[in-house]
Amino acid sequence: MSLGTSVVSGMQAALLLARGRTDGLRLIDDDMAGAARSFWAAAICLPAFVCLRLLAWTNGGVPAHAAHLLALDLLMFGIGWCGFAVLSHRLVRAMGLAARWPRCITLWNWCNVVQYLLLVVFSIPGLLGAPPLLDQAAQLFGLGWALWLEWFAFRLTLGISTVAAAGLVALDIAIGVFLASVSLAAAAG
Repeated sequence: MSLGTSVVSGMQAALLLARGRTDGLRLIDDDMAGAARSFWAAAICLPAFVCLRLLAWTNGGVPAHAAHLLALDLLMFGIGWCGFAVLSHRLVRAMGLAARWPRCITLWNWCNVVQYLLLVVFSIPGLLGAPPLLDQAAQLFGLGWALWLEWFAFRLTLGISTVAAAGLVALDIAIGVFLASVSLAAAAG
């Protein structure tokens, strides 16, 4: 399968899953070559990632050394993305589900694109001057939907319990929170 076909199929699958449609799973590669191609999702997510960083600066103003902070955030983005892939591979293998990991990480990668889009879209009300309560509710809804999508992808691809899938989502969040704290500490020091 070509990279272009892989991107289109992966995005279609993630969009179907975001609407609760399990038939999106049939569009996902289940081999290591497909898993490797799916890491292009990280590059596709970069504009949304940068957009979210810029949106965060609209409230408090542009910080001193903004370019340095953005570069640090981009570094943490890459470390977090790859870190979750490595840790999830080991964890899924320890669960005795190594054969299912390529499809799992492929879908996780493509679902990240949809998750970033959800976070950007549900940040728009605040940009348009919506009351703070509506802005925060929209962002919370977008975040909830994004987390649910990740949980749903783990449940489908690995065939694991709700708690185990929630554990993988928690691992992803923990990696992000840890790297954000490292980034903040580095920026402050």
